[in-house]
Amino acid sequence: MHSYIHLMRLNRPIGIFLLLWPTLWALYIASHGTPSIQHLIIFIFGTVLMRSAGCVANDILDRKFDSFVTRTKLRPLANQSIPVKNALFLLITLLIGALICVLFLNHEAFYFSLIALFLALTYPLTKRFFVMPQAYLGLSFGMGIPMAFVAQETPLSMTTWLLFLANLFWAIAYDTLYAVTDKNDDLKIGIRSSAIWFGDFAKEAIMLSYTCMMVCLVWVGFLEHFSWPFYCFVALGVIFIGWLYRRIKNLAPEACFAAFLSNNYLGGLVFLGVFFHYLHVN
Repeated sequence: MHSYIHLMRLNRPIGIFLLLWPTLWALYIASHGTPSIQHLIIFIFGTVLMRSAGCVANDILDRKFDSFVTRTKLRPLANQSIPVKNALFLLITLLIGALICVLFLNHEAFYFSLIALFLALTYPLTKRFFVMPQAYLGLSFGMGIPMAFVAQETPLSMTTWLLFLANLFWAIAYDTLYAVTDKNDDLKIGIRSSAIWFGDFAKEAIMLSYTCMMVCLVWVGFLEHFSWPFYCFVALGVIFIGWLYRRIKNLAPEACFAAFLSNNYLGGLVFLGVFFHYLHVN
């Protein structure tokens, strides 16, 4: 059981939060701050199941690479503590669970879920040929945003795609921080990453991505006529990003990994801004 928990990364829930926060931003905005309990439960459980399935699929496809990377060589498939056929069975089970969640939503949400499934299962392959797989991850992690809008039967709008862009830039920022920790091993085995592609300008690229994220969120606030609580929390987010910059100034792997983990708080700050805006106006 311990190995299966590690295979699904349930011992490291940071990925669940990074996938869940943008979905909750969208769900609350699409419902004007009043999402149904049913939708909240479906999207939360669906997020946990799809993130777990994505981790299993990633480890199945990357098991030969993972055995050569210091940080991943002890993963259950890399060290062969779990047979591949068992991992495949677990993957199918998780995907069936996610499908059951989606069946409680409307047809439009189901169609978007198929796109999300394709992106999640093909993401590991992009590391073999695409210079910035972190952007592809952002596309995958952002699919909960249009799904939330169509599930609420709210038309897809400029707000939807600005949220999607904000999440895309956010994913590039935090996953580049994550990639810095594996940069040397990735260079040895020929895996692509944004940390390698950005090279000596990785720090600047990370901060530019954060800046674009916050600009998109402020734009959303303008379009949706958000009140002062939203902008207060966005300001706190900007301060938080400034604190992250001080931590990663030298791009030390340990500091970058710690900064990656702390992105959970940034997503939470944005959600609190949306939540308290609707609490204020409603």
